[in-house]
Amino acid sequence: MCVRREMQPERELALDHARAASADELNALLYECDEKLLLALLQNPNIQEKHIELLLGRSDVSSAVVCAVAEGGNWTSREVRLRLTQHPHCPKRIALATLRHLYLFDLVRVCLLPLVAPDIRRAAEEALLSRVPHLPVGEKMTLARRGPARVASAIVAEGHAQAMKLALENPYLTESQILKVLAKNGVAERVVVAIATHPKWSCLYNVRAALLRNPQAPLPRVRGFLGDLALRDLTDIAWLRDLSAETQKLIAEELERRVAKDHAEADTASGEE
Repeated sequence: MCVRREMQPERELALDHARAASADELNALLYECDEKLLLALLQNPNIQEKHIELLLGRSDVSSAVVCAVAEGGNWTSREVRLRLTQHPHCPKRIALATLRHLYLFDLVRVCLLPLVAPDIRRAAEEALLSRVPHLPVGEKMTLARRGPARVASAIVAEGHAQAMKLALENPYLTESQILKVLAKNGVAERVVVAIATHPKWSCLYNVRAALLRNPQAPLPRVRGFLGDLALRDLTDIAWLRDLSAETQKLIAEELERRVAKDHAEADTASGEE
């Protein structure tokens, strides 16, 4: 027996050791680079979820090893599931299947990690968006503060006063998402007012133009930034059919003011000549 073992190739000995190593020995073996050795480790009855977490923490682990982890054990640890989903070499089918079992804020982590594949990140966002309407207020407020841009804008569009206030301060929220909210059919007046009075978003040129197009924008705010909009944009907006009568009147007055100003400047210039 001993003679046969001594004659085994060194590689076979290493693989046998990986399959039978103790839990403590596994900690060192997890950092090996040999793919076959790592696959042998996964056959070890002493391997635990803490070992799997460490293994999946390595971005250099191959797709074959990631697949073996996903298909070879009934892992219940949320950290194992999360690391599987976000691993750069995890096949799409496995990542999407694991995604369905993630907790709310684990989905947020997947959305915000730059190494996660774009289609997996988008699937995580869709999963979050489907949950937003059903969340209790406390979770919705936390998500408003920490969620990705699309999720924050969905919370803004819902119009819940406290959550909307937090979502408007979300560092991931973008101008394009604010513009999408303002363009939604049936967006609530309180949402339009919140954006129109927000110190950051109401100062952006495109947001101001979008507010002017929205019939629910508060007139005092519209009147305040009307003079900052380009003549071409004002002229284009003036032709929109769904403007309120008050907004149409304000735009007409502003256009008349600018025409009068141009004439006055032209007269002054000709007089100086």
